[in-house]
Amino acid sequence: MEIENRLKEIGIELPSPVKPVANYVTTVQTGNLVFTSGHGPVNVSGDLQTGQLGADMTVEEGYQSARLVGLGLISTLKDALGDLDRIKRVVKVVGFVNSTPAFLDHPKVINGVSDLLVEVFGDKGRHARSAVGMVQLPGGIPVEVEVIVEVED
Repeated sequence: MEIENRLKEIGIELPSPVKPVANYVTTVQTGNLVFTSGHGPVNVSGDLQTGQLGADMTVEEGYQSARLVGLGLISTLKDALGDLDRIKRVVKVVGFVNSTPAFLDHPKVINGVSDLLVEVFGDKGRHARSAVGMVQLPGGIPVEVEVIVEVED
């Protein structure tokens, strides 16, 4: 329970894992890789955050939103795997940022989830990454992120 203890040490309480809102599952494992579906930022009251970077959200607000998404991803992985210590490595993070055409700081926003993963998993949390801008995301959410992790049996 090394990762569970780490979460307690740094004062992180995971939210409830998300549930699918359509005809898909939240994770798929093939071999030793687990792929998550895209997650959005769910606040403590269970509501999705909304906003658009470059319009009504700052880079720092986007960063915090991405961090919130990361907490949801970790919760979903814990639910799927039973034990976060099974994660051998975070392989890839793909982050989508709802932004105006003039907004250029997508990587700074997605750093919110990247920094969290390294904070929680240490070097196992370092990953390849894409951070892209989108003109809109489902429900008007500011950030959507998916991850691929390698697991041990």
